[in-house]
Amino acid sequence: MIKDITLGQFFPGDSVIHKMDPRMKIILTVVFVAIIFVVKNFLGFAVAAIFLASAVLISKIPVRTVLKGIKPLLFIIIFTAFFNVFYGTGVKVFPDISWLSWLTYGGLERAVFMVIRIVLLIIGTSLMTYTTSPVMLSDAIERLLSPLKHLKVPVHELSMMMTIAMRFIPTLIDETEKITNAQKARGADFETGNIIRRAKALIPILIPLIVSAFRRAEELADAMECRCYNGGDGRTRYKIYNFSLRDYIASIIMLAVLAIVIVINIFF
Repeated sequence: MIKDITLGQFFPGDSVIHKMDPRMKIILTVVFVAIIFVVKNFLGFAVAAIFLASAVLISKIPVRTVLKGIKPLLFIIIFTAFFNVFYGTGVKVFPDISWLSWLTYGGLERAVFMVIRIVLLIIGTSLMTYTTSPVMLSDAIERLLSPLKHLKVPVHELSMMMTIAMRFIPTLIDETEKITNAQKARGADFETGNIIRRAKALIPILIPLIVSAFRRAEELADAMECRCYNGGDGRTRYKIYNFSLRDYIASIIMLAVLAIVIVINIFF
């Protein structure tokens, strides 16, 4: 399960999406999230899914890798679907079975609706991190939030914190896997017993992981201090970003998808 976590990972490539301005990718991701929440029927989801599938194919990220990122969140998806079933109304699916009389077609439709929404959200937001390096992502966030500097908001520090946090997710995952394998080699059992026993079995993993995380944070702070890091004041930029034709085309396509979804909501 730990190997399936792809959150925060970057897959280098030369696709059109990789070459897009990171600021535009963040903006389009926000618009896509808005589209997912605007959708009110399955036809709208079909349009969003076709657009997202096309983006994944263009990015050249393996479909297996994209789907693997859903696996760690499978419990949350099932949990959400299970509880949404109870909020449905309409015709009962099994009217003759007393202990299943609460199950309705409206509940099933609502559960499927929420599952599709969550899956599209996960894939859509993950595609941005798959195709954007942490450095580029940090720089893009800082530039998009730069107007907040006039309100004394520490934009550079916030973007740096977000980037470091995302960068250390794969590192902590690898560290967790190493600690788990080491504990298993010492005879630890993480797969048998009830929930309480399994929770107690995680203690030999969590304690070394927390200690390792604090040690890495301290080493990073010392390294930044030794290099005289003092924030964004007076710093020059290695790369200057400019919107290109591909960015404008992508924005037009995204706006077209949004318009189609709105039309579907109105007339269907």
